[in-house]
Amino acid sequence: MRGLKLIDRFKSAQVHAFNPTDNSTGKTPRGGAARAKLEAQIIKSLVSNSKPNKAHNSVSVSEALLPYGFPATDFLEPGLDPYLKPVDLVESLAELYRRIESCPSTSKKSSLFAEQCSLARGLGDPKLLRRCLLAARQHAEDVFSKVVLSAWLRFERREDELVGVSAMDCGGYVVECPKAALVKGYAPDSVFDRCQCRCGPFEVISNPVFKENEFLCSEEDNDVSFYIGNEEIKCVRYRMGTLSTPFKAMLYGSFKESRKGKIDFSQNGISIEGMRAVEVYSRTRSLDFLSPKIVVELLSLSNRFCCDEMKSACDAHLASLVFTIDDALLLIEYGLEETADLLVASCLQVLLRRLPSSLCRPKVMKFLCSSETRGRFAMLGGASFLFYCFLGQVAMEESMVSKMTVKLLKRLGECATERWQKALAAHQLGCVLLERREFIAAQRHFEAAVEAGHVYSMAGVARAKHKLGQQYSAYKLMSSVISEYKPAGWMYQERSLYNIGKEKLSDLTTATKMDPTLLFPYKYRAVAKMEEKQIRAGILEIDRIIRFKLSPDCLELRAWFFIALEDYENAIRDIRVILNLEPNYMMFGGKVKGDYLIEVLSRLVQKWSQADCWMCLYERWSSVDDIGSLAIIHQMLGSDPANSVLLFRQSLLLLRLNCQKAAMRSLRLARNHSSSEHERLVYEGWILYDTGNREEALSRAEKSISIQRSFEAFFLKAYVLADTSLNPESSPCVIQLLEEALRCPSDGLRKGQALNNLGSIYVDCDHLNQAAGCYKNALDIKHTRAHQGLARVYHLRNQRKAAYDEMTKLIGKAENNAPAYEKRSEYCDDREMAKQDLDTATELDPLRTYPYRYRAAVLMDDQKENEAVEELTKALSFRPDLQMLHLRAAFYDSMGNTTSALRDCQAALCLDPNHTDTLDLYNRAHNSAIHN
Repeated sequence: MRGLKLIDRFKSAQVHAFNPTDNSTGKTPRGGAARAKLEAQIIKSLVSNSKPNKAHNSVSVSEALLPYGFPATDFLEPGLDPYLKPVDLVESLAELYRRIESCPSTSKKSSLFAEQCSLARGLGDPKLLRRCLLAARQHAEDVFSKVVLSAWLRFERREDELVGVSAMDCGGYVVECPKAALVKGYAPDSVFDRCQCRCGPFEVISNPVFKENEFLCSEEDNDVSFYIGNEEIKCVRYRMGTLSTPFKAMLYGSFKESRKGKIDFSQNGISIEGMRAVEVYSRTRSLDFLSPKIVVELLSLSNRFCCDEMKSACDAHLASLVFTIDDALLLIEYGLEETADLLVASCLQVLLRRLPSSLCRPKVMKFLCSSETRGRFAMLGGASFLFYCFLGQVAMEESMVSKMTVKLLKRLGECATERWQKALAAHQLGCVLLERREFIAAQRHFEAAVEAGHVYSMAGVARAKHKLGQQYSAYKLMSSVISEYKPAGWMYQERSLYNIGKEKLSDLTTATKMDPTLLFPYKYRAVAKMEEKQIRAGILEIDRIIRFKLSPDCLELRAWFFIALEDYENAIRDIRVILNLEPNYMMFGGKVKGDYLIEVLSRLVQKWSQADCWMCLYERWSSVDDIGSLAIIHQMLGSDPANSVLLFRQSLLLLRLNCQKAAMRSLRLARNHSSSEHERLVYEGWILYDTGNREEALSRAEKSISIQRSFEAFFLKAYVLADTSLNPESSPCVIQLLEEALRCPSDGLRKGQALNNLGSIYVDCDHLNQAAGCYKNALDIKHTRAHQGLARVYHLRNQRKAAYDEMTKLIGKAENNAPAYEKRSEYCDDREMAKQDLDTATELDPLRTYPYRYRAAVLMDDQKENEAVEELTKALSFRPDLQMLHLRAAFYDSMGNTTSALRDCQAALCLDPNHTDTLDLYNRAHNSAIHN
C-alpha cells in the first residue's frame, strides 16, 4: 500500500518469511484457488466441530486455519534494505554537512541535498526526507530538476489520493507549483513564497499582448516575398532579418537572395501556413491564434535557422498546452527531436505528477524505460539521475520484481556519475534482481556497489552466494566484514544466516544487542520456540519488538501463534492491525487476503454490535492500548467504511504508533469521506500541518470555524498555534480556543485529549490549580494519560511522592507503559530507583532517547567520561537522534576532543541545520579549533 513507509515495504519479509514458493517460477499462488481451498477446509472443520469429540475437532479447526503450514526457521530470511546504509552513519552525515557548507556551486548544492535524501530514506523519518527534498528543490537551477523535485514532494504527500484534487493543481506555494517549476533561473529565496498563480494568470514566459489589427500589414511595407510552390508569402525584409543571424545573412549578406525580391523557400520543410505564421511572428513576436501543429513547424524551422527567440517562444507556448498524458506522449517526441527543453520538462511533469498511475500505461512505461529515451534526455542536459532515481523509487514501491523496475534501475545506473550514485543504483538493482531470483546478476551488481564504496552491499553479495549454494563463502565474507569494519547489528544478523546451532543464536543475540530495531532476530527466536512447542514463549519473544515497532510481518507471525493456540480473538486483533497498516496485505506467505481470513475467523468468535465496539474502544483507549484500539476501529470501519470520524481516529492512533505514512493515508480517506465542508477543511488542515504547512493549516481551521463552530476546528487551531509560537502572549489565545472546543459537542475520547492539552498550557503559564482541575476532569472521563500531567503538577508543587504515585497509577493502567516508566524516573528520590525505571523503559522501547541521555549525564557527573560517551554511542549506532548527537558533542567539547565535537555537531546540523543549541556549540568548538 502506498500509504506505508517505503522502507517498511522494502523490509517486508512476505517473500521470504514462510515455506518457499515454486522455485521454477518464483511466484506464489494467489486468488480464487487458494481462497477456495481455505474455505473448503474451514467449512469442513466447522461442520465437524459440532460433533462431540472436541479434542479431535479443535485440532482440525487449527489445521484448517493454517492450510499452508507454520513458518519454519529454515525458510526465514530478512529483507535487504534498498537504500544507502553507511557503516558509520554519523561520520557520513557530518562529512555531507561539511560538503554542503563549503559548496560554492548552487547546482552542486542541490545534488548534495539529493544525496542527503538518499541517506534520510534509510532513517525512516518522513519529515526529514521532506526537508531534504525541499532543500534540493530550493537550490535547483534547471527546470528538469525543479520539475522532478516538485513532483517528488507532491508524491510523498500522496495528493493523488485526494478526491477532487487535480495532478496539476498548485498547492499554494512556489516550491510545488507546476507552473513555477517551468520558470528558468535560480531564486532560492522565493521558492517558499505563496504562488502567484493563486492570484491570477501565471505564464511560463510572458509574451507581449497585441491588438488584433496589429496582425495586418500595409502593402508598402512588404519588400520581399517567400514562395512555397506557387504560393506567395509577402514579408518585411528587415523584420525577417531580425529573426536570426542566418536570416540576416541571407537577406542582407553576400548571398544572391539578398538581391532578390522573391525567394524560393520550397525546400526548407515548412508549409505555406507555417511560413505565414513566421511572417506574423516576425512583426508581432506573438504565437497567439496559432494551432499546435503550426507552432511545431515553427519550432523545427527555428532550429534549422538558429532563431533562438522564436524557438524559446515556441518552446514555452507548446509547454503551456500539455495537460494530459496523451498530450505529453505526443509532444515529448517533438520536444526531444527539436531539443526544446521546456516542452520536454512540461511533458515529464505531467507524467511525474500522475505517478504511480501513469506507470500503469504501457506507452508511458515503454517510453520511460527505454535506453534511447535516457540518451535523449542526457543530450538535453536534464537531471537524468534525479529523474530515474524518483521513477525507480516509485517502481520499487509498486513492485520489487517487475521488469519495469529492473529497466528503470538500469537507466539509473547509466546516469550515475558520482560514487554514491553508482553505489545506490547498483545496490538497488541488486536487491531487485535478488527478489527475482536472478542470483548471478544480483551478485554482480552488489559487487559493483561495493566497489563504489557501499560496504552494506557485502550483505547482498553474501546473500547471492548463499542462494547459489556457496554458504561457507558467504559466511567467510560476512566474518571478514565484521573484522574489517566497525561492527554493526546488521553484520551479525547477516552472518547468522550462514551459521548453525549455538553460533547462529549467538550472532542473533549480538545483532539485537547492537541494534534492537532489527526484526529478523525476534522472528527467528519466536519461530524457533514455536518449533519446540513453546508457543506462548514465542509470543512473548515477538511481543518484544511489536511493543515499540509495528511491522506487518511480525504481527502476522503473532497471529499465526494465536491461531495455533485457538485464541481467535487475539488473532483477529492482530490481522486487523495489519490491515490498518497495509489494507491489501496477503496472509500465509502471500496466499490469502487478510480481510478474507478475518471473515473466516469471525465465525469462531462472538459477534459485536457498533455499540459494543464503542464501549470496547473506550476501554482500550483508557488503558492506552493503541494496538487494541486500532483493531476495534478497523472492525467498526468494516460496517461503516466511509465514517470520516473513525478514519480520523485511526490516523491519530497510527501517529501515536509512529506509522506516519499509514496515518496520512487514513487522514486522506477521512478528508475524502467528509460529510460537510467545515469537516473537510479540518482534515485538510491536519494534512497540511503534518506536512509542515502550518500557515495553511491555520487558515483551514479558521475557515472551518467561520462556517460552523466545531470541536475539531477549534482544537486544530489551538494545536497549530501552540506548536508554532507558545509564549505568554499567545497562551491566552490557545487557552480560549481549547475552552471553546470543550463547549462544542464531541465524545469523551477527544474531550479528554483537549482537557489534557489545556492542562499542559496552564502548567506552562504557571496556573497549577487550573491545570490540576483539567487533568482531574480528564481522568473522570477515563483519559488515563492525564495521570502524567497531574504528576507534573504535583512535582511543581514539590510533592514528589504524590507525583511518583500518580505515575505508578499510570503504569498500572497502561498497556504501553515505557513512557510512564521514563517519566516516573524524574520523580524518584533515589538515583538507583530512577535508573531502574529508565532501564525498564529502554527494555520496553529502546527507541526512546531520554533514558540514554539521562544515564550518560549521570556518568558524566560521576566523571566517567568514556562510559558516558559510550552510553550515547551505543544508542546512536541504531538511532541517529539530534538531541543525543548534541549531548555527545557537548561531552567531547568538555573533554577537549574538539574534532569529535565538531563531527557530532555537523551530523546533528545535517539532520536539522537550524537547531540553535547545536549551532552555538558548533561555533564555539570551531573557534576553539582555529585558535588552538
